[in-house]
Amino acid sequence: MACYSFYPGKNLGACGEGGGITTNNEKYVERIHSLRNHGSKERYFHDEIGYNYRMGGLEGASLTVKLDYIESWNNIRRSIAKRYHEKIINPKVKLQTVPDYADGVYHLFVVTVEDKQAFVNHLAENKVNAAYHYPIPCHLQKAYADLGHKKGDFPKSEYLASHCVSLPMYAELTDSEVAKVIRIVNLY
Repeated sequence: MACYSFYPGKNLGACGEGGGITTNNEKYVERIHSLRNHGSKERYFHDEIGYNYRMGGLEGASLTVKLDYIESWNNIRRSIAKRYHEKIINPKVKLQTVPDYADGVYHLFVVTVEDKQAFVNHLAENKVNAAYHYPIPCHLQKAYADLGHKKGDFPKSEYLASHCVSLPMYAELTDSEVAKVIRIVNLY
């Protein structure tokens, strides 16, 4: 089974919310179809609590059009990531890596720094938009409190949550914008 997010900000993003699941397991297919349709296998009969997870036609149509471009967009992202890897030489900024056997598509380009807030402030003062994703690890979220985890249970995820920053990464970044990001990061 594989799951895909077509959130608008993703490499292959719909014009609204969307996602997909693929599997070759018929039992999974039956259950997934039921869950996405309010727990119903037959119209008006609900065997379990389900959801309304049917992607709309506009979202599907936008994805169909974007499929023609995804490989070129991913290649642009790879090119930007290559420039970041080659030109960012600041020892205070640790770059993400991709194993030799893999070929990343760089939905995000994440770096780690010791003083996240100072780095984000430096970027903002120089008009470079940075972001961070998941600044609070899942095990420390209220939604998962019933699992009983506490601070210190997952030190690596806690470290990354407090040290990761995402540099600008999207296929429409211009050469001069990439050069500016590199320059500002190296000045930190």
